[in-house]
Amino acid sequence: MVKDILKEIFFSAIKAVLPYDTVGNHCSNILSAYIDGKFNNFIVAGFGKAACPMAKAIEDFLMEFITNGIVITKYSHCSRYKLEKLQLFEAGHPIPDENGVKGTIEILNILRGNDANTLVVFLISGGGSALLTAPCKGILLHEKQYLTELLLHAGADIQELNTVRKHVSMVKGGRLAEIAYPAKMISLILSDVIGDKLDVIASGPTSPDQTTYNDALNVLRKYDLIERVPRMILDILQKGNEGLLSETPKQTNRVFERVENIIIGSNKIALEAARDKAKALGFDVLLFSSEITGEAREAGRLLAKKALEIRKSSLSNEKKCLISGGETTVTIKGCGSGGRNMELALSFAQEIEGIEGIMLLSAGTDGTDGPTDAAGAIVNGHTISKARADGLDPDDYLKNNDSYTFFKRIDELFITGPTYTNVMDIQIILIE
Repeated sequence: MVKDILKEIFFSAIKAVLPYDTVGNHCSNILSAYIDGKFNNFIVAGFGKAACPMAKAIEDFLMEFITNGIVITKYSHCSRYKLEKLQLFEAGHPIPDENGVKGTIEILNILRGNDANTLVVFLISGGGSALLTAPCKGILLHEKQYLTELLLHAGADIQELNTVRKHVSMVKGGRLAEIAYPAKMISLILSDVIGDKLDVIASGPTSPDQTTYNDALNVLRKYDLIERVPRMILDILQKGNEGLLSETPKQTNRVFERVENIIIGSNKIALEAARDKAKALGFDVLLFSSEITGEAREAGRLLAKKALEIRKSSLSNEKKCLISGGETTVTIKGCGSGGRNMELALSFAQEIEGIEGIMLLSAGTDGTDGPTDAAGAIVNGHTISKARADGLDPDDYLKNNDSYTFFKRIDELFITGPTYTNVMDIQIILIE
Protein backbone atom coordinates (compact mmCIF):
# COMPACT_ATOMS: atom_id res chain seq x y z
CA MET A 1 0.00 0.00 0.00
CA VAL A 2 1.10 3.54 -0.74
CA LYS A 3 0.37 4.51 2.86
CA ASP A 4 2.84 1.90 4.12
CA ILE A 5 5.51 3.23 1.76
CA LEU A 6 5.00 6.74 3.16
CA LYS A 7 5.42 5.42 6.68
CA GLU A 8 8.55 3.48 5.73
CA ILE A 9 10.15 6.62 4.29
CA PHE A 10 9.11 8.67 7.33
CA PHE A 11 10.60 6.24 9.84
CA SER A 12 13.83 6.05 7.83
CA ALA A 13 14.12 9.80 8.36
CA ILE A 14 13.49 9.41 12.08
CA LYS A 15 16.12 6.67 12.38
CA ALA A 16 18.77 9.02 10.97
CA VAL A 17 18.26 11.51 13.80
CA LEU A 18 17.67 9.23 16.78
CA PRO A 19 19.25 11.06 19.71
CA TYR A 20 20.68 7.99 21.45
CA ASP A 21 22.70 7.10 18.37
CA THR A 22 23.78 10.62 17.50
CA VAL A 23 24.99 11.31 21.06
CA GLY A 24 26.66 7.91 21.23
CA ASN A 25 28.67 8.81 18.14
CA HIS A 26 30.20 11.75 20.06
CA CYS A 27 30.96 10.05 23.37
CA SER A 28 34.51 9.03 22.45
CA ASN A 29 35.33 12.67 21.66
CA ILE A 30 33.83 13.79 24.96
CA LEU A 31 35.91 11.23 26.83
CA SER A 32 39.04 12.42 25.03
CA ALA A 33 38.22 16.02 25.95
CA TYR A 34 37.74 15.01 29.60
CA ILE A 35 41.00 13.09 29.80
CA ASP A 36 43.11 15.49 27.72
CA GLY A 37 41.76 18.49 29.64
CA LYS A 38 42.61 16.81 32.97
CA PHE A 39 39.16 17.68 34.35
CA ASN A 40 38.16 16.35 37.75
CA ASN A 41 34.43 17.14 37.62
CA PHE A 42 31.96 15.96 34.93
CA ILE A 43 28.45 17.45 34.96
CA VAL A 44 25.59 16.64 32.58
CA ALA A 45 22.58 18.91 32.02
CA GLY A 46 19.92 17.90 29.51
CA PHE A 47 16.68 19.59 28.52
CA GLY A 48 14.26 19.07 25.65
CA LYS A 49 11.92 16.46 24.26
CA ALA A 50 14.86 14.23 23.32
CA ALA A 51 16.71 14.69 26.61
CA CYS A 52 16.16 11.15 27.93
CA PRO A 53 17.66 9.13 25.06
CA MET A 54 20.49 11.66 24.83
CA ALA A 55 21.16 11.27 28.55
CA LYS A 56 20.90 7.49 28.38
CA ALA A 57 23.64 7.42 25.74
CA ILE A 58 25.90 9.50 28.01
CA GLU A 59 25.20 7.12 30.89
CA ASP A 60 25.81 4.00 28.83
CA PHE A 61 29.12 5.21 27.43
CA LEU A 62 30.48 7.48 30.17
CA MET A 63 28.73 6.47 33.41
CA GLU A 64 31.91 6.05 35.49
CA PHE A 65 33.06 9.60 34.78
CA ILE A 66 29.81 11.45 35.60
CA THR A 67 29.89 13.46 38.84
CA ASN A 68 26.36 14.85 38.76
CA GLY A 69 23.55 15.59 36.33
CA ILE A 70 19.97 16.72 35.79
CA VAL A 71 17.62 15.99 32.88
CA ILE A 72 14.34 17.79 32.12
CA THR A 73 11.97 16.39 29.50
CA LYS A 74 8.31 16.49 28.54
CA TYR A 75 5.82 14.34 30.39
CA SER A 76 5.71 10.72 29.09
CA HIS A 77 8.90 11.21 27.04
CA CYS A 78 11.11 8.98 29.19
CA SER A 79 9.07 5.80 29.53
CA ARG A 80 11.48 3.77 27.38
CA TYR A 81 14.60 4.93 29.20
CA LYS A 82 15.65 4.33 32.80
CA LEU A 83 18.29 6.76 33.96
CA GLU A 84 20.54 5.48 36.73
CA LYS A 85 22.84 8.35 37.69
CA LEU A 86 21.14 11.42 36.25
CA GLN A 87 18.14 12.90 38.05
CA LEU A 88 14.99 13.21 35.92
CA PHE A 89 12.35 15.94 35.95
CA GLU A 90 9.30 15.66 33.71
CA ALA A 91 7.66 18.99 32.93
CA GLY A 92 5.21 20.91 30.76
CA HIS A 93 5.53 21.68 27.06
CA PRO A 94 4.78 23.89 25.13
CA ILE A 95 3.53 25.81 28.16
CA PRO A 96 6.13 25.78 30.99
CA ASP A 97 5.06 24.57 34.42
CA GLU A 98 6.28 24.36 38.02
CA ASN A 99 8.16 21.11 37.43
CA GLY A 100 10.20 22.82 34.74
CA VAL A 101 11.07 25.58 37.18
CA LYS A 102 12.12 23.02 39.83
CA GLY A 103 14.29 21.11 37.39
CA THR A 104 15.92 24.30 36.14
CA ILE A 105 16.71 25.41 39.69
CA GLU A 106 18.45 22.07 40.25
CA ILE A 107 20.49 22.53 37.06
CA LEU A 108 21.54 25.99 38.21
CA ASN A 109 22.51 24.60 41.62
CA ILE A 110 24.94 22.09 40.11
CA LEU A 111 26.38 24.61 37.64
CA ARG A 112 27.09 27.45 40.04
CA GLY A 113 30.46 27.65 41.76
CA ASN A 114 32.37 25.29 39.47
CA ASP A 115 35.90 26.11 38.37
CA ALA A 116 37.89 25.62 35.18
CA ASN A 117 38.55 22.00 36.14
CA THR A 118 34.91 21.14 35.42
CA LEU A 119 33.57 19.76 32.14
CA VAL A 120 29.87 20.38 31.54
CA VAL A 121 28.06 18.50 28.77
CA PHE A 122 24.76 20.08 27.78
CA LEU A 123 22.24 17.93 25.91
CA ILE A 124 19.93 20.31 24.07
CA SER A 125 16.90 19.47 21.95
CA GLY A 126 13.65 20.98 20.76
CA GLY A 127 11.24 21.91 23.51
CA GLY A 128 14.10 23.14 25.66
CA SER A 129 12.73 26.68 25.67
CA ALA A 130 9.65 25.61 27.63
CA LEU A 131 11.29 22.88 29.71
CA LEU A 132 14.30 24.91 30.88
CA THR A 133 12.45 27.75 32.54
CA ALA A 134 13.69 30.35 35.00
CA PRO A 135 11.82 33.65 34.62
CA CYS A 136 13.64 36.87 35.47
CA LYS A 137 13.26 38.09 39.02
CA GLY A 138 9.81 39.57 39.51
CA ILE A 139 8.11 37.55 36.76
CA LEU A 140 5.73 34.88 38.03
CA LEU A 141 5.39 31.52 36.31
CA HIS A 142 1.77 32.12 35.36
CA GLU A 143 2.83 35.38 33.67
CA LYS A 144 5.47 33.50 31.66
CA GLN A 145 2.85 30.89 30.76
CA TYR A 146 0.43 33.58 29.62
CA LEU A 147 3.13 35.24 27.50
CA THR A 148 3.86 31.92 25.76
CA GLU A 149 0.16 31.33 25.11
CA LEU A 150 -0.28 34.84 23.68
CA LEU A 151 2.61 34.42 21.23
CA LEU A 152 1.56 30.92 20.17
CA HIS A 153 -2.04 31.95 19.57
CA ALA A 154 -0.93 35.02 17.64
CA GLY A 155 1.01 32.83 15.20
CA ALA A 156 4.53 33.91 16.16
CA ASP A 157 7.19 31.65 14.66
CA ILE A 158 9.80 29.90 16.79
CA GLN A 159 12.42 32.60 16.23
CA GLU A 160 10.04 35.37 17.30
CA LEU A 161 8.84 33.36 20.27
CA ASN A 162 12.38 32.72 21.45
CA THR A 163 13.44 36.34 20.90
CA VAL A 164 10.94 37.39 23.55
CA ARG A 165 11.55 34.44 25.89
CA LYS A 166 15.32 35.03 25.90
CA HIS A 167 14.84 38.51 27.32
CA VAL A 168 12.62 37.53 30.23
CA SER A 169 14.74 34.54 31.31
CA MET A 170 17.74 33.92 33.55
CA VAL A 171 18.98 30.98 31.45
CA LYS A 172 18.17 31.61 27.79
CA GLY A 173 20.14 33.58 25.22
CA GLY A 174 23.58 32.47 26.43
CA ARG A 175 22.87 33.13 30.08
CA LEU A 176 23.15 29.46 31.07
CA ALA A 177 26.71 29.49 29.74
CA GLU A 178 27.39 32.61 31.82
CA ILE A 179 26.28 30.74 34.92
CA ALA A 180 28.42 27.67 34.14
CA TYR A 181 31.55 29.72 33.34
CA PRO A 182 34.52 29.18 33.81
CA ALA A 183 33.79 25.48 33.31
CA LYS A 184 34.54 24.00 29.90
CA MET A 185 31.23 23.42 28.09
CA ILE A 186 30.31 21.05 25.25
CA SER A 187 26.75 21.30 23.94
CA LEU A 188 25.38 18.45 21.83
CA ILE A 189 22.42 19.93 19.99
CA LEU A 190 19.51 18.35 18.15
CA SER A 191 18.23 21.18 15.98
CA ASP A 192 14.53 21.90 15.63
CA VAL A 193 14.79 25.28 13.90
CA ILE A 194 15.08 26.55 10.34
CA GLY A 195 18.71 26.95 9.33
CA ASP A 196 19.99 25.29 12.54
CA LYS A 197 20.58 28.67 14.17
CA LEU A 198 22.35 28.07 17.47
CA ASP A 199 20.89 31.15 19.13
CA VAL A 200 17.35 29.97 18.34
CA ILE A 201 17.46 26.26 19.27
CA ALA A 202 15.94 26.00 22.78
CA SER A 203 16.44 29.80 22.91
CA GLY A 204 20.23 29.39 22.69
CA PRO A 205 21.16 28.84 26.36
CA THR A 206 24.84 28.26 25.52
CA SER A 207 25.08 30.42 22.39
CA PRO A 208 25.77 34.12 21.80
CA ASP A 209 22.49 35.96 21.36
CA GLN A 210 22.00 38.07 18.26
CA THR A 211 18.73 39.62 19.40
CA THR A 212 18.03 42.54 21.70
CA TYR A 213 15.38 43.87 24.06
CA ASN A 214 14.25 46.10 21.22
CA ASP A 215 13.78 43.06 18.97
CA ALA A 216 11.62 41.47 21.67
CA LEU A 217 9.46 44.59 21.91
CA ASN A 218 9.11 44.65 18.13
CA VAL A 219 7.73 41.10 18.16
CA LEU A 220 5.08 42.18 20.65
CA ARG A 221 4.27 45.23 18.50
CA LYS A 222 4.01 43.09 15.36
CA TYR A 223 1.29 40.96 16.91
CA ASP A 224 -0.36 43.86 18.77
CA LEU A 225 0.43 42.36 22.17
CA ILE A 226 2.02 45.34 23.94
CA GLU A 227 -1.17 46.10 25.84
CA ARG A 228 -1.86 42.43 26.60
CA VAL A 229 1.38 41.11 28.10
CA PRO A 230 1.75 41.15 31.90
CA ARG A 231 2.97 44.48 33.27
CA MET A 232 6.17 43.10 34.84
CA ILE A 233 7.24 41.47 31.56
CA LEU A 234 6.73 44.70 29.65
CA ASP A 235 8.59 46.67 32.35
CA ILE A 236 11.63 44.37 32.08
CA LEU A 237 11.70 44.59 28.28
CA GLN A 238 11.40 48.39 28.36
CA LYS A 239 14.06 48.80 31.06
CA GLY A 240 16.38 46.53 29.11
CA ASN A 241 15.76 48.55 25.96
CA GLU A 242 16.66 51.70 27.87
CA GLY A 243 19.96 50.17 29.01
CA LEU A 244 18.89 49.79 32.63
CA LEU A 245 19.29 45.99 32.51
CA SER A 246 22.17 43.99 31.06
CA GLU A 247 21.72 42.53 27.59
CA THR A 248 22.03 38.84 26.80
CA PRO A 249 25.71 37.92 26.18
CA LYS A 250 26.97 38.53 22.65
CA GLN A 251 29.66 36.93 20.47
CA THR A 252 32.57 38.87 22.02
CA ASN A 253 31.79 37.72 25.56
CA ARG A 254 34.72 35.70 26.99
CA VAL A 255 32.26 33.06 28.21
CA PHE A 256 32.01 31.61 24.69
CA GLU A 257 35.74 30.91 24.55
CA ARG A 258 34.89 28.01 26.87
CA VAL A 259 31.90 26.74 24.84
CA GLU A 260 31.77 24.25 21.98
CA ASN A 261 28.34 23.95 20.32
CA ILE A 262 27.86 20.90 18.07
CA ILE A 263 24.81 20.17 15.87
CA ILE A 264 24.33 16.38 15.97
CA GLY A 265 20.95 16.10 14.21
CA SER A 266 18.76 18.31 12.04
CA ASN A 267 15.81 18.41 9.68
CA LYS A 268 18.18 18.44 6.71
CA ILE A 269 19.81 15.19 7.87
CA ALA A 270 16.37 13.59 8.29
CA LEU A 271 15.24 14.72 4.83
CA GLU A 272 18.38 13.34 3.22
CA ALA A 273 17.70 9.97 4.84
CA ALA A 274 14.11 10.07 3.56
CA ARG A 275 15.40 10.86 0.09
CA ASP A 276 17.79 7.91 0.18
CA LYS A 277 15.03 5.53 1.27
CA ALA A 278 12.63 6.77 -1.40
CA LYS A 279 15.32 6.30 -4.05
CA ALA A 280 15.96 2.77 -2.80
CA LEU A 281 12.23 2.09 -3.20
CA GLY A 282 12.39 3.13 -6.85
CA PHE A 283 11.15 6.71 -6.72
CA ASP A 284 12.53 9.68 -8.60
CA VAL A 285 13.01 12.11 -5.69
CA LEU A 286 12.84 15.89 -5.47
CA LEU A 287 14.08 17.34 -2.19
CA PHE A 288 11.98 20.48 -2.37
CA SER A 289 13.00 22.46 0.73
CA SER A 290 14.05 22.07 4.36
CA GLU A 291 12.77 25.56 5.14
CA ILE A 292 8.98 25.36 4.74
CA THR A 293 7.56 28.15 6.92
CA GLY A 294 4.58 30.50 7.12
CA GLU A 295 0.93 29.65 7.65
CA ALA A 296 0.37 25.89 7.59
CA ARG A 297 -2.67 26.07 5.32
CA GLU A 298 -0.77 28.21 2.80
CA ALA A 299 2.14 25.76 2.86
CA GLY A 300 -0.34 22.97 2.16
CA ARG A 301 -1.63 24.79 -0.92
CA LEU A 302 1.93 25.47 -2.10
CA LEU A 303 2.92 21.81 -1.82
CA ALA A 304 -0.29 20.68 -3.51
CA LYS A 305 0.39 23.02 -6.42
CA LYS A 306 3.90 21.62 -6.76
CA ALA A 307 2.64 18.02 -6.61
CA LEU A 308 0.05 18.73 -9.30
CA GLU A 309 2.70 20.28 -11.54
CA ILE A 310 4.90 17.21 -11.15
CA ARG A 311 2.01 14.86 -11.85
CA LYS A 312 1.04 16.78 -14.98
CA SER A 313 4.57 16.64 -16.41
CA SER A 314 5.29 13.00 -15.46
CA LEU A 315 5.02 9.98 -17.72
CA SER A 316 2.38 7.39 -16.86
CA ASN A 317 4.89 4.84 -15.55
CA GLU A 318 6.99 7.25 -13.46
CA LYS A 319 7.03 7.18 -9.66
CA LYS A 320 7.86 10.55 -8.10
CA CYS A 321 8.50 11.53 -4.49
CA LEU A 322 8.47 15.12 -3.27
CA ILE A 323 10.06 15.68 0.15
CA SER A 324 10.08 18.84 2.25
CA GLY A 325 10.53 19.91 5.85
CA GLY A 326 10.54 22.87 8.17
CA GLU A 327 8.12 24.34 10.64
CA THR A 328 4.98 26.23 9.76
CA THR A 329 2.71 28.19 12.08
CA VAL A 330 -1.01 28.33 12.74
CA THR A 331 -2.78 31.56 13.60
CA ILE A 332 -5.51 30.33 15.92
CA LYS A 333 -8.88 31.90 15.20
CA GLY A 334 -11.14 28.99 16.10
CA CYS A 335 -11.55 26.82 19.18
CA GLY A 336 -10.88 23.39 17.72
CA SER A 337 -8.06 20.91 18.22
CA GLY A 338 -5.19 20.32 15.83
CA GLY A 339 -1.63 21.14 14.84
CA ARG A 340 0.33 22.63 11.99
CA ASN A 341 0.84 19.30 10.18
CA MET A 342 -2.82 18.37 10.30
CA GLU A 343 -3.85 21.84 9.16
CA LEU A 344 -1.32 21.66 6.31
CA ALA A 345 -2.63 18.22 5.33
CA LEU A 346 -6.27 19.37 5.34
CA SER A 347 -5.45 22.32 3.11
CA PHE A 348 -3.43 20.03 0.82
CA ALA A 349 -6.33 17.57 0.59
CA GLN A 350 -8.72 20.32 -0.50
CA GLU A 351 -6.41 21.25 -3.36
CA ILE A 352 -6.11 17.68 -4.71
CA GLU A 353 -9.74 16.68 -4.20
CA GLY A 354 -10.79 14.04 -6.74
CA ILE A 355 -7.31 13.60 -8.23
CA GLU A 356 -5.82 10.12 -8.32
CA GLY A 357 -2.19 9.22 -7.71
CA ILE A 358 -1.17 11.77 -5.07
CA MET A 359 -0.75 10.99 -1.37
CA LEU A 360 0.78 13.15 1.39
CA LEU A 361 2.13 12.37 4.85
CA SER A 362 2.83 15.44 6.98
CA ALA A 363 4.03 14.88 10.53
CA GLY A 364 6.10 16.18 13.40
CA THR A 365 9.30 14.22 13.85
CA ASP A 366 8.71 14.18 17.61
CA GLY A 367 5.44 12.30 17.17
CA THR A 368 3.40 15.26 18.36
CA ASP A 369 1.40 17.77 16.33
CA GLY A 370 -0.01 20.50 18.53
CA PRO A 371 -1.65 19.53 21.83
CA THR A 372 -2.85 16.16 20.45
CA ASP A 373 -1.85 12.50 20.45
CA ALA A 374 -1.24 12.52 16.68
CA ALA A 375 1.97 13.20 14.77
CA GLY A 376 0.06 14.46 11.75
CA ALA A 377 -2.13 13.05 8.98
CA ILE A 378 -2.06 11.10 5.71
CA VAL A 379 -4.28 12.34 2.87
CA ASN A 380 -5.06 11.65 -0.80
CA GLY A 381 -7.48 12.70 -3.51
CA HIS A 382 -10.35 10.85 -1.82
CA THR A 383 -9.96 12.48 1.63
CA ILE A 384 -12.35 15.37 1.07
CA SER A 385 -15.04 13.34 -0.71
CA LYS A 386 -14.84 10.75 2.07
CA ALA A 387 -15.38 13.49 4.64
CA ARG A 388 -18.30 15.01 2.76
CA ALA A 389 -19.93 11.58 2.55
CA ASP A 390 -19.76 11.47 6.34
CA GLY A 391 -21.42 14.87 6.59
CA LEU A 392 -18.26 16.86 7.33
CA ASP A 393 -17.55 20.27 5.83
CA PRO A 394 -13.74 20.67 5.46
CA ASP A 395 -13.99 24.46 5.32
CA ASP A 396 -15.73 24.57 8.69
CA TYR A 397 -13.04 22.44 10.31
CA LEU A 398 -10.27 24.53 8.77
CA LYS A 399 -11.86 27.80 9.91
CA ASN A 400 -12.24 26.42 13.43
CA ASN A 401 -8.64 25.11 13.54
CA ASP A 402 -10.16 21.70 14.20
CA SER A 403 -8.12 19.50 11.88
CA TYR A 404 -7.55 16.83 14.53
CA THR A 405 -11.27 16.18 14.94
CA PHE A 406 -11.69 16.17 11.15
CA PHE A 407 -9.05 13.51 10.58
CA LYS A 408 -10.06 11.46 13.59
CA ARG A 409 -13.62 11.20 12.27
CA ILE A 410 -12.43 9.88 8.89
CA ASP A 411 -9.61 7.77 10.34
CA GLU A 412 -6.72 9.53 8.61
CA LEU A 413 -4.66 10.56 11.63
CA PHE A 414 -1.01 9.48 11.70
CA ILE A 415 -0.20 8.37 15.25
CA THR A 416 3.32 7.25 16.18
CA GLY A 417 3.61 7.96 19.89
CA PRO A 418 6.77 9.73 21.09
CA THR A 419 9.68 9.18 18.69
CA TYR A 420 12.19 10.57 21.23
CA THR A 421 13.67 12.92 18.69
CA ASN A 422 12.68 16.35 17.39
CA VAL A 423 13.87 17.99 14.15
CA MET A 424 10.72 19.87 13.16
CA ASP A 425 8.31 18.51 10.54
CA ILE A 426 8.49 16.38 7.41
CA GLN A 427 6.20 16.22 4.39
CA ILE A 428 6.45 13.25 2.02
CA ILE A 429 4.37 13.23 -1.17
CA LEU A 430 4.16 10.21 -3.46
CA ILE A 431 3.04 10.89 -7.02
CA GLU A 432 2.23 8.01 -9.36
